[in-house]
Amino acid sequence: MAELSDELAALAAMDKPALGDRWVKLTGRPIPKASAQMLRLAVAYELQSKTGRGLPRKIMQRLDQAASGKTTTQDIRPGMRLAREYGGKLHVVAIGEHGEIIWNERQWRSLSEVARAITGTRWSGPAFFGLKTKAKTA
Repeated sequence: MAELSDELAALAAMDKPALGDRWVKLTGRPIPKASAQMLRLAVAYELQSKTGRGLPRKIMQRLDQAASGKTTTQDIRPGMRLAREYGGKLHVVAIGEHGEIIWNERQWRSLSEVARAITGTRWSGPAFFGLKTKAKTA
């Protein structure tokens, strides 16, 4: 932890060429066309993500989804009830007050796990329950 703090503190004293070199060493990608201040922030982010302090997986998925512009996914919220008819039976999933997913009086780790139990095949839970939809074109 102290090592990361030292590296982040050292960025403040680096000029743009030094920041560019650090960027290339960290990412293996070309130096982005950005100001020294933006490059400093980008290098700091990369340093932190290398130590497991990057953006959470859910946020990364959201950013990727927004960038592709193909689909949108609605978040689940406490108190929601999701219903889907499959195989002639209505399946209702409740979202508990702490975000827990409850189906058939049992707690599940994800909507995808519930969809898999219902269908017997691999499904995207958000797609199965209608939370993931194609983005509208302009």
